[in-house]
Amino acid sequence: MCGIVGVATTRPHPVSVDDATLRRMRDRLAHRGPDGAGLWRCENFALAHRRLAVVDLSEAAHQPMIAPGGRHAISYNGELYNDLELRRELSAEGVGFHSASDTETVLHALTRWGAGAIARLRGMFALAYVDVDAKRLVLARDPLGIKPLYYAVVRVGGGEDARDELVFASEIPAILAHPAVRARPDPITASAYLTTIRVTLGPRTLFAGVRTLLPGQTLEIDLSGEHAAVKSFDSWGDSRVGAGAAAGGEWTLEWASQAVRACVRDSVRRHLRSDVPVCELLSGGIDSSIIARIAAEIASERRTAGGASDQPENSLDTIADCQGHVMTYCAGAASAEGQAGSDDFAYARLMAEAIESRHTEVLVDRAMFASQWESMIRRTGVPLSTPNEIAINAVAARIRADGRVVALSGEGADELFAGYVAPMQGIFEHTRGKSESQWRREGGTHQLVSNAWMSPDVKREAITKEFRRLSEDDETLHATYDAEFERASRGVDDPAEAHLRFIRRINLTGLLLRLDSASMLESIEGRTPIADVEVARLADELPMGMKFAINGDGPGGGSAGLVRSKIALREAFVGDLPREIVERPKASFPLPFQSWVVDRGSEIERSEWARGVFTPMLREMIRSDASKVWQLAWPSINLAMWARVWWE
Repeated sequence: MCGIVGVATTRPHPVSVDDATLRRMRDRLAHRGPDGAGLWRCENFALAHRRLAVVDLSEAAHQPMIAPGGRHAISYNGELYNDLELRRELSAEGVGFHSASDTETVLHALTRWGAGAIARLRGMFALAYVDVDAKRLVLARDPLGIKPLYYAVVRVGGGEDARDELVFASEIPAILAHPAVRARPDPITASAYLTTIRVTLGPRTLFAGVRTLLPGQTLEIDLSGEHAAVKSFDSWGDSRVGAGAAAGGEWTLEWASQAVRACVRDSVRRHLRSDVPVCELLSGGIDSSIIARIAAEIASERRTAGGASDQPENSLDTIADCQGHVMTYCAGAASAEGQAGSDDFAYARLMAEAIESRHTEVLVDRAMFASQWESMIRRTGVPLSTPNEIAINAVAARIRADGRVVALSGEGADELFAGYVAPMQGIFEHTRGKSESQWRREGGTHQLVSNAWMSPDVKREAITKEFRRLSEDDETLHATYDAEFERASRGVDDPAEAHLRFIRRINLTGLLLRLDSASMLESIEGRTPIADVEVARLADELPMGMKFAINGDGPGGGSAGLVRSKIALREAFVGDLPREIVERPKASFPLPFQSWVVDRGSEIERSEWARGVFTPMLREMIRSDASKVWQLAWPSINLAMWARVWWE
């Protein structure tokens, strides 16, 4: 897990930045890679890298990694979970390996199979690959968007030497360190953030001119001519491996739960591969509890087998302490100020006792929340998406202090297996009785309005006419959501399934970005065994009735009025978890941030830009008592703080 930086331009020009500037850009990402740093340049390409050593800690895994002969180079951020299978295939084709690093596997796969190799990678990754002789650059991001990758095109040189230069990096601050990149806000994305609390809108970011690769997107860039030629394709595409279809029969709940159990267990096993200590984030919800239970069972199996496993580079002490106990962590707030505190603590303790883990609780208090809020914006370059980012960052800091480097987390289950009860109920109600053309036409708008932090009606009173003009009255926001829903619904007959796939593309991407940024600030690699491409394919294949059902619909029936979520996932692991955890309702926020936002209410006045964005009415409401309008205060204060810290 690492940080990528790179610059490329058209031949015959060298890149405009010298080594000192490239190092400054690279070292903006030092938190992503405290274990090593590298720099490579050749002709019209330059790559730089910060390394967090996780698999193969030797110098043989140093990056940027150059293939024998010097023609091919890669800067890679991620982990490959089908590394062993791809290595066997490449070895059979005569490829020799000099390290145990999955970076080398990806480098050889791209060299051997071209950009088409990316569709064969099972893992989380962002990468930059260079073919010097062909003057070709490949940028790619994993299908679920677990790892980020940003880029900008700038104009450098002058006169006859004027040319476009491509700058790319794992985080935006590294791009802003390029001399030709200016930090300027994008009003369209900023307005969208007020509605969605997402820091990207399609390929747009909050900084004008800075773009993000979309989940599953690959850019193949030919720099051999006077102008760059860019091809874009999707490594996820519309292809889905249907486990049910392959089996040639109708799904039953028993069959579905067995398939889910086997798939999730296999994914957790693969995600435990590490040469550094591993732990689990345990919120006490069903998703993180499943992962912790499987990890504890695997640790026990390896202990019984004397440390032997199908992955011999792993030793038992990477996933358990010297007594064989896995390490689990939970973050939340203590009871205070009339708040009930975090239920996560009680449920996490219950699960930790069940698996006999070595469990740690990390308290987030009001003072920490206020200080870390601004600190994280200053370090990441963007506003926070959800308040949970502060809790994730706090627990990541404790994990790092305890000597752990990799943390498994439960993101993905709600988006893949239909865990959001109220939104799913709303979808069933919204689409009932509507024709296929109606729900397809209205899907994006329904998702946008029903999940808005600042609704369109409120926004007309909350932001100024000038900012509404600059943001084009959210036309791009609505168009983006409509396009995303159209894409999610391709080939899908069930409206609820179309909405669930939309949630995966939008909501899950945001949650994964939150985990990456908050954990990597403390040099912790967050892994998501349920947000895995093979688990996603299986979840796609399951009928909706085996994921979500109302009023007794779906397998097994049920009482009238009963709502069941994540049906197959719960059934798969019902015997492994305490009943209280299996039946626990979905809980969204472990922190009482609604009352804590008051401490930052004055931010709305400290930013000149924000005063031009928000109407006097909204500013007064936030100043007087932000807790009463917390859904409006949270995104508004974030934007004001971001403006003051980053570009005012």
